[in-house]
Amino acid sequence: MRRATQYDAIVVGSGMTGGWAAKELCEHGLNTLVLEAGRPIDPNKDYVEHVPEYQVHFRGYGDRKALERDQPMQKDCYACDEWSGKFFVNDRENPYTFPDDKPFRWIRGRQVGGRSIMWGRQVYRWSDLDFEANAKEAIGIEWPIRYADIAPWYDHVERFIGVSGQAEGLPQLPDGQFLPPMAMSCVEQRARENILKAFGGERVMTIGRAAILTQNHNGRAACHYCGHCERGCITLSYFSSINATLPAAQKTGKLTLRPFSVVESVLYDPKGDRARGVRVIDANTNESLEFEGRVVFLCASAIESARLLLNSKSDRFPNGMANDSDQVGRNVMDHPFFAGAHGEMPGFLDKTTFGNRPNGIYVARFRNVKTKHPDFVRGYGFQGGAGRSGWDRGEWTPGFGADFKRSLISDLGPWGLGINAWGEMLPNPENRVTLDSQVKDKWGIPAAHIVCSLGENELAMHRDMQITAAELLAAAGAKDIQTYTSPILPGLCIHEMGTARMGHDPKTSVLNAHNQAHSVKNLFITDGACMASSANQNPSITYMALTARAASYAVERLKKREI
Repeated sequence: MRRATQYDAIVVGSGMTGGWAAKELCEHGLNTLVLEAGRPIDPNKDYVEHVPEYQVHFRGYGDRKALERDQPMQKDCYACDEWSGKFFVNDRENPYTFPDDKPFRWIRGRQVGGRSIMWGRQVYRWSDLDFEANAKEAIGIEWPIRYADIAPWYDHVERFIGVSGQAEGLPQLPDGQFLPPMAMSCVEQRARENILKAFGGERVMTIGRAAILTQNHNGRAACHYCGHCERGCITLSYFSSINATLPAAQKTGKLTLRPFSVVESVLYDPKGDRARGVRVIDANTNESLEFEGRVVFLCASAIESARLLLNSKSDRFPNGMANDSDQVGRNVMDHPFFAGAHGEMPGFLDKTTFGNRPNGIYVARFRNVKTKHPDFVRGYGFQGGAGRSGWDRGEWTPGFGADFKRSLISDLGPWGLGINAWGEMLPNPENRVTLDSQVKDKWGIPAAHIVCSLGENELAMHRDMQITAAELLAAAGAKDIQTYTSPILPGLCIHEMGTARMGHDPKTSVLNAHNQAHSVKNLFITDGACMASSANQNPSITYMALTARAASYAVERLKKREI
């Protein structure tokens, strides 16, 4: 094994939170090593958002045999297609297991930038409705922070990444530092007005709040509405760690980025009662390496960070690093979705849209905000949008040339409006990640075994989603409304969180109010693992804000020699 190399800070993972940890720690002057398990990304070669179907080998349908062989789990994500499949892991090299009766989809990206390359880019702040719910309802454990603690860090993150959105003044969905909102279509605007009138302002449809630029911002260009953001963005118009945070860290001269570095465990120093560093397996050579740091940030994603902690055993931590409470791996959560409705919106046949707006509409949570629902606690929001049918018939209609294209444009179908719900999942200690005793990944590291299923509260909420979706569309003015639902597959919302939760008490939680491990003072975990509940909003901006806040705290403690 090669002798350890020393840094001020080590960050495991280069995605959403890893990029933020790198930026903040480097800008505070710390020599920071970022370890990424996957390959480097060259936007000039890897970003393919402007490549049309006729320039890819399978014309957009992909190599179905290869997908079944190499990515049987990843292919269930819509973005794992012929263009973007390279941003998703090979499931044979990166296996995980689950019980036959509790399937779980773990959608992963292992490359510099991680899943921030192909994320959904929707960003919604949490409120005290979310941070106080566990304590008020005696579910899980109380969050150790409130909205006031994180609000300045939401501001900090939004000002840097650029978030387009419309201020609405809703207490359950706080406004932020918004760039100009994207425009609603005429149909969406009419639906918004009708819904506001029908429900007296209780139910609000707004334009989605997205980490996509509507004007030039911090050296990045405004979006030109080409769509297909999951394939990359050569104009850097949406936020990813490659587009924004890692370049900012690089500018400081303090960043060392090491791809192909599979972290096997966190090293413990019994004399100092601290994390000494990490053990890494070089993904290309299988060489075992060690790196040492004064502070370690785990930003590898909720399940990966739990797996890493559980695999970091010592005499002090026989059940895994920082696991005195036996909470590492427990309380896996993901948002239940795939329930909603769609309908036809009469009229507006002289109207159409231009470009491919990379955003939709959002209906803020209204259940259990002012009045208590009899069947379930917490709530859900809707995402969706309006559009005219007809464009896609060009895929199967014979024809070519300018006249053919004009016929597709001039003879559009009626307008439709569809919405789909994202709901909150409650923490449950039986939903758990452990290490599989038999299965290992390509580099000999035990695979994660994931047990996760929805409870009665989520199922009751799921039934309600269809009903209120139909109510909203009816109020909007839609006709021929059809509701839909499908079996809920945990993990597929790709919002997994909760495996090393924050809390006041070291006996019931892993991290304190600053994402610092209770029992390992120089170890911080700032990805989705830290969440004590899931709310119903897309969680990434909360992860980013917590990361920036934790980095600031860690630097202060380092300066005072307290860690």
